[in-house]
Order: sequence, then structure tokens, then C-alpha cells
Amino acid sequence: MAMTMNGSVTLPVDRQTVWAGLNDPEILKRSIPGCQEMTRTEDDGFAASAKVKIGPVSATFKGNVKLTDIDPPNGYTISGEGQGGIAGFAKGGAKVSLADAEGGGTVLNYDVEANVGGKIAQLGGRLINGVAKKYADEFFANFAKALTGEGASAA
Repeated sequence: MAMTMNGSVTLPVDRQTVWAGLNDPEILKRSIPGCQEMTRTEDDGFAASAKVKIGPVSATFKGNVKLTDIDPPNGYTISGEGQGGIAGFAKGGAKVSLADAEGGGTVLNYDVEANVGGKIAQLGGRLINGVAKKYADEFFANFAKALTGEGASAA
């Protein structure tokens, strides 16, 4: 099952600080809901595991992500895939871009395309999209706290 999601969030720090956070495995680990492990595998990649719950299905997904189209401190493309055992799989990518916000701070724009299969795909698009949006909101709130100790405002 394919899904897309896009949006933007304004973070109250400069673009270089946001860029550094997007490339720091410890900040990402603290920001990703359910993340248990996040390690750099090379200059342009990470290995991760995260425990997720979508409706009645709970699973630990393990996977790798790779960064391409790297343009510091303006953005990159992130792509990867993860396996959740009997729960299924997820694979996809996101285009992330950063811009200076009016009045200070940084606007982070994201455009995500993903495919899920297995038991999680059987749960239906509305449930999966709702959980994905919830996880995205949690990620950005956690990411802002990890960078500043403050919150972020969705644009």
C-alpha cells in the first residue's frame, strides 16, 4: 500500500543547527518515536530499529537509510527500508529541505513517499495515514526539544 505525506514545520533555531541535528544519530534517536537504536553506517547512512504500534499490530522494525542529494545546510533526500517480521515491511523516502524563516528560525519542508506491506498494510489507509501523521508530529516536537529544549510550531 502506497502513502504520501508532506508538510512543513518552523523550528526556532538557525539552519546550521537544524542541519547538524538532521545528521546527528543521537538527536535522531531521541526524536524518532519508539527508536531503540540509531547508528551511523557510513557518511551517508544510518542503521536503526524502532518499536511501532499501528492499531492492533506492534512490531520492531529494523532497517537502513541512505542520504543522497546532500546539499548542506539546505537539504537532502533520505531513502530506506525496514523489516518488521510478521508485521510486514516499510520502504520509501523523503525529500527534506531547509529555508530561513521570516523573523528568524528555520522552516523544514518534507515530502514523503512510502510503501508498506504485510499485516500493517491490511489495516487500511486511513489508520496507517493517521498513525504516520501522529508519528511525524511527535518526531518534530521531539526534534525541536532535542535542538532547543523548546517546542516547534507547525506551518
